[in-house]
Amino acid sequence: MKSDRIKKGITRAPHRALLYGTGVTSKAMGRPFIALVSSFTDFIPGHSGMRDLERYIEKGVHSGGGQMFYTSVPGICDGIAMGHIGMHYSLPTRDLIADIIECVLTAHAFDGVIFLTNCDKITPGMLMAAGRLNIPAVIVTAGPMQSGMYKQQRRSLVRDTFEAVGKRQKKEISAKELEGLEKCTCDGPGSCQGLYTANTMACLTEAMGMSITGCGTGLATSANKRRIAMDSGEQVVELVRKGITPRKVMTRQAFENAVMVDLALGGSTNTVLHLPAVARDAGVDLDIGVFDKLSRTTPQITAIRPGGEYFMEDLEYAGGIPAVLKSLLPLLHNTTGVTGKSIRQIAGEARIANHDVVRSRKNAYRQEGGIAILKGNLAPQGAVVKQSAVSEKVMKFTGKARVFNSEEDTMTAIMMGKIKPGDVIIVRYEGPKGGPGMREMLSATSAISGMGLSDSVALITDGRFSGGTRGPCIGHVSPEAMEGGPIGLVKNGDTIVIDIPQRKLALKVSAAELKKRKKAWKKPQPKIKSGYLKRYAEIVSSAADGAVL
Repeated sequence: MKSDRIKKGITRAPHRALLYGTGVTSKAMGRPFIALVSSFTDFIPGHSGMRDLERYIEKGVHSGGGQMFYTSVPGICDGIAMGHIGMHYSLPTRDLIADIIECVLTAHAFDGVIFLTNCDKITPGMLMAAGRLNIPAVIVTAGPMQSGMYKQQRRSLVRDTFEAVGKRQKKEISAKELEGLEKCTCDGPGSCQGLYTANTMACLTEAMGMSITGCGTGLATSANKRRIAMDSGEQVVELVRKGITPRKVMTRQAFENAVMVDLALGGSTNTVLHLPAVARDAGVDLDIGVFDKLSRTTPQITAIRPGGEYFMEDLEYAGGIPAVLKSLLPLLHNTTGVTGKSIRQIAGEARIANHDVVRSRKNAYRQEGGIAILKGNLAPQGAVVKQSAVSEKVMKFTGKARVFNSEEDTMTAIMMGKIKPGDVIIVRYEGPKGGPGMREMLSATSAISGMGLSDSVALITDGRFSGGTRGPCIGHVSPEAMEGGPIGLVKNGDTIVIDIPQRKLALKVSAAELKKRKKAWKKPQPKIKSGYLKRYAEIVSSAADGAVL
């Protein structure tokens, strides 16, 4: 066992003394040492229920014959960080979390690890650490929040609070109704109720085999989630005994399965950042082109919010990820995950309880997957759109550019009613380097939707979007403006053509004019000139490469 290097031999007497000082027994000293890395915080609904799951994981580890030790990592709620300086820090914490885990687990020679996670950047950060360390690991995602209830209607965070801001601004709802939604939408612990980034990553973690069956959609407050936590604790000890490590699970074929499930679900565009980053640490090359290639042949078989009217709880009750695997089975690779069961076995045991929540491939909501990669003279290295959340009537869109150099300026213009039908909003200098930190634009896109403009206004940015965004919103434009990319050369009034079916994103300006603008362009001063974000901006890569360090 790896832990032998801190607990065996004469020279390790001081090490054993320190371990005994924590309460470890003589018998436990011979057991596999298992770390529980938890992102518990009582500041984030997705994580506030984790104390209960930590207990069940510990029960499972000890039932399986291991000795568990608790440690933790920080967490940021994208919803709370949204729309102010806090959002600069969200994506950068992904890599910070991976680094923290690498440092602590290597220094203390753990034999295996359970990761307890839930929200947007924490789950990919833990997956990155799993691939990097390559010690037996199981991911437990804490689960989706149940829908809220207000005026006898089910409610979700994005649709009923973020988009309600625009409705209130237009005086379509009263201040009292807005307050009612605020208090009823988030009905307890769990990740937000739709296919936003947290739940998308939870589903993909299960699909690639790094969580046990049922974990991705198991509701946060359910007894089922407790059982999953306990079973995961037992299973990681078994993985240690068998020598099954993450790189044996997170293969190229497993990542392709995850991409296909993502496309079939209509998941968050943030996965185009996270899966390549996770793959890199697992020793797998995953180019963003894989998303578009597989999108052509993978149908969208669910319609979960924001791209539909169903909630995560509906997907759970319809059969969860096993039901999705059953529908997609002929397309998937027959990989094996941490449970020891193959995709074919899991799909064979699954039952689709609702054939509208999880449709067949022939009866799919759309014949293409939920994500598309666009290219053109505005995005030579690519840009990302969640086509599952775009109305069919605006899959092709031509409009005039309205250029803003920050999210704040964009939001001011939207709230003042200065954005009109036919506008293509350009939000630049918000990429990994320019932001820095590649902020999400959910406040802006939700305000547009709330004002009824989601089918008449487009938004293009070198920043990114929440999984809750809907409408013709295109992010991850690469190269970003701060790197001298073409998005930094756009002027007010320029014509922009979006053609999602043809995967085109074009700035209707001549090559000669762009060359002239490029020559006159000057790199602006960084927005943030000190601290972690300064260092991050100096070493982060392009969004096209996963924004890795």
